[in-house]
Amino acid sequence: MSAEQRPIVIGVAGGTGSGKTTVSQAILSRVGPSRIAFLQHDSYYRDFAELSFEERLRVNFDHPNSLDSNLLAQHIEALCNGTTIEVPIYDFTHYSRRPEVMHVQPRPVILVEGILIFAEAVLRQCMDVKIYVDADADLRFIRRLKRDIAERGRSIESVIEQYTNTVRPMHLEFVEPTKRYADIIIPRGGLNAIAIDMVIARVEYLLAESEKVSMKAEE
Repeated sequence: MSAEQRPIVIGVAGGTGSGKTTVSQAILSRVGPSRIAFLQHDSYYRDFAELSFEERLRVNFDHPNSLDSNLLAQHIEALCNGTTIEVPIYDFTHYSRRPEVMHVQPRPVILVEGILIFAEAVLRQCMDVKIYVDADADLRFIRRLKRDIAERGRSIESVIEQYTNTVRPMHLEFVEPTKRYADIIIPRGGLNAIAIDMVIARVEYLLAESEKVSMKAEE
C-alpha cells in the first residue's frame, strides 16, 4: 500500500448470530487476507479486571458503554495513516483483557465487524461502506446459544438469562435502529450468496479505483 493510497474502511454490523462473521469471512477469503486488516469490536471490551468475577457477571456487555469504541476509532485512524496497531485480546471466560496483544498491520482494506459499530458516531464517521447483516430473531438466538456453549464455556441457563435480560432489550434499543445508517442491508445473513457476491464486487471496484488514484499520484 503506497503512502498516497487511503485504505477503504468497511463496517459489518447486525444482531448477535445474524451472520456477520460469515459475511466478514467471505470478504476476507475472496478479497484476500493479505489485503485486509480485520478488526472485531468484541476485542475492544473494556478491561474489568479490577472487578471481582461476580461483579463482572453483572456487567451489561450488550450496552455500548461496555466497549472502548474510542480506542477502536483511534486504531482505525492509525491504520489509515500507515501505522501498525496493537489490538487487545479479550478473555470471554473471565471477562477481562489478556496481557498479550495482536499486532495488525496497515492494509488497503480495513474490515470492522461488530454488533454495535453503527451505534457509535465516532465509528460510523470512519467508514466508507456500512453493511448491516439481518436475520430472524429465532435463528440468531439459536446460533448464539450454540456459539456461547461451544466457544465460551457458558451454560444453557446463563446464555438464556443473558439473552432475556440484556441481549434482546439492547438489540431493540441500540442495534436494530442502526439499520438506517447502513448502505447495504443483507437479509438472511451469511446464507445470502447473491448479496455477498454484490458486496465483494463493490469492494473490488473500490480497491481498483483506489489503486488508479495511487498510480496517478506516483506519475
